[in-house]
Amino acid sequence: MSESPEAVADGPTRVFVEHRELMFAIVYNILGTVADTEDVLQESWLSWTGRAHRSPVEDIRNPRAYLVRVAVNHALTRRAAITRRRETYVGPWLPEPLLDEPADDDSADDRVLRSESVSLAMLIVLESLTPLERAVFVLNEVFGYPHTEIAQVIDRTPAAVRRLAHRAREHVHARRPRFRAHPRVRRQATERFVEAALGGDIAALMEILAPDVTVWTDGGGKARPSGLRPVRGRDKAARLLAGYAGRRRSGLDVRYRRVNGDDSAVVFDGASPYAVMVMDLTQDGERVSDVYIVTNPDKLAHVRRDEEAGADAFTGAAGRGRA
Repeated sequence: MSESPEAVADGPTRVFVEHRELMFAIVYNILGTVADTEDVLQESWLSWTGRAHRSPVEDIRNPRAYLVRVAVNHALTRRAAITRRRETYVGPWLPEPLLDEPADDDSADDRVLRSESVSLAMLIVLESLTPLERAVFVLNEVFGYPHTEIAQVIDRTPAAVRRLAHRAREHVHARRPRFRAHPRVRRQATERFVEAALGGDIAALMEILAPDVTVWTDGGGKARPSGLRPVRGRDKAARLLAGYAGRRRSGLDVRYRRVNGDDSAVVFDGASPYAVMVMDLTQDGERVSDVYIVTNPDKLAHVRRDEEAGADAFTGAAGRGRA
């Protein structure tokens, strides 16, 4: 939603804009796609302006809580449509990557809010929760909402919210123990992996990949090459990645960017995004346990080749060389 300065000066619009990035961050973590999040924010905007036309916005004691409730409930409704799409999706489905973007001083706080997204690997775990469990987990664990406030957002009792939170937390921690590699370790591992993968170096890949590594490639049936199912095991994964390197297109450029808060590789074909590669590490931080490669052009439509971001990107063994 793009507003003119005159429109932003309007009371309801100004209030909505003030809380837009918070709503974006919460809804994205519930849905896992940027496009659906933007649609939900548009629906929330229409609900908000409809409410403003019926009575003054000033009558709402807590506009932030009101807007979050509207956005979350629109997101829960949207989850049903996403589930139906997943049923006919071609190949593995991965969340839509969210790239951290450089911010000027005026939008720094907003960018901090947007960057509160959880990692791509965590978003995959959250897909196994029920919609209500996921909403409660996101609001409580990611954004720190107490159970009493969440109860008002999703129209449940605090006791019911506590039960949902307990189930969600147990499920998530069972599938993904609390571990997060140091950023420097992630950078080094990412550089080593990209250099080996794009160079087709099977020996180097065998060294950095964990024995039970899994490679997920999400092309949505619209990008080649992309597998129809995840590839598990170091030998198969190394051969798959080396095969990709042998068939790679000339002129691909690798930029290192932060994706969902993690250092990752973004591949461009000219000015167009070609792939986003995100690695998950073993608990000792020494090897790659999962590789997520998103090549579906629909999920990369919002990825921009930003020279400023490229200048801020980390560099290392792989540098910013040609793929």
